[in-house]
Amino acid sequence: MSATREIISSGNDLAAIAAVDAGCKFFGGYPITPSSEVMHTISDLLPKAGGVAIQMEDEIGGIAAAIGAGMSGVRTMTATSGPGVSLKAENLGLAQMAEVPLVLVNVMRGGPSTGLPTRVSQGDINQAKNPSHGDYKSITVCAGTLAECYTETVRAFNLADRFMQPVIVLLDETLGHMHGKAIIPTAEETQKGIVPRKKFEGDPKDYRPYDVPQDQPAVLNPMFQGYRYHFTGLHHDANGFPTEEIETCRKLIDRLFRKVEEHKDEIESNEEYMLDDAEILLIGYGSASLAIKEAVNVLRDQYGIKAGMFRPITIWPSPEKRMYELGQKFDKVLVVELNQGQYYEEVQRAMERHNIDKLTKTNGRPFSPADIIEKVKEL
Repeated sequence: MSATREIISSGNDLAAIAAVDAGCKFFGGYPITPSSEVMHTISDLLPKAGGVAIQMEDEIGGIAAAIGAGMSGVRTMTATSGPGVSLKAENLGLAQMAEVPLVLVNVMRGGPSTGLPTRVSQGDINQAKNPSHGDYKSITVCAGTLAECYTETVRAFNLADRFMQPVIVLLDETLGHMHGKAIIPTAEETQKGIVPRKKFEGDPKDYRPYDVPQDQPAVLNPMFQGYRYHFTGLHHDANGFPTEEIETCRKLIDRLFRKVEEHKDEIESNEEYMLDDAEILLIGYGSASLAIKEAVNVLRDQYGIKAGMFRPITIWPSPEKRMYELGQKFDKVLVVELNQGQYYEEVQRAMERHNIDKLTKTNGRPFSPADIIEKVKEL
């Protein structure tokens, strides 16, 4: 029996299907273009799988409910677009500080503010790095195909439980509303890969959820199951109680960084296409990478230009080590993205150079391969 299935669907629907297959049992959300189909679909699927989906009064209520569900020990998700992330930001900070795992799907549209609700953008890249104030390390993955709308959502749930924090899944309007065939794992195959979050099983009097090594996340047992601890957004001690003790506060924030930074090998993922003999490097992600890949093929077949593509799938933490290596190898580098150059700045930082070209677009329309081909010919 094949471990894969073919399904004709949209990116938004595939994200919802993935959540249910990955064991999500709660969805708290609020409709917003172009992400609403995630909520529509999961509200049909979750009750049949023994879960609950609820439309709250607004985006803030949606993530607050999702955090509450995460505290109870179940896999939980919310979905929105850029303006909704802005509203959810304070609660994202709470989940980072208290170390409550959840998945947030952001189907990007034009901004700032209400921007272009029905058009595509990749303008939330920097927002995904630091959606809330304070010091922490975000984990953000970015789907680039319909199949990845499924597989990256599944991976996000596993990462959220592994690192005990919110994980953001970036789609964009093009991918979210694109309808086509995707080859994805079967539900049974997906469920084989589910790794439950860690749980303390000793004497309740010995339970100290935040008393963990400096490179590891908290161990939060589900509430209402006999293990007591304090839940707060304030700096806290090993039992979760607020504190201003100097060394305790320093070690807490240091750990929020190190639990991600020291385990990048478990988080990073990327695609390298036609790079072995390439002479020009194109960097892009999300739906823009579909146009980049086609442009690479045409540049090689019709113009004899050896182009290749690097696509970060994990956006944050960025694959800075690999980008530095590629920066040493390629003289010509072109970053292609549907914003003013948000990841372009990260590429410059990672490669430690500024002679990098960019192709950007912010009018709500996607790139065509022709846009990219013309820019490469100029170079």
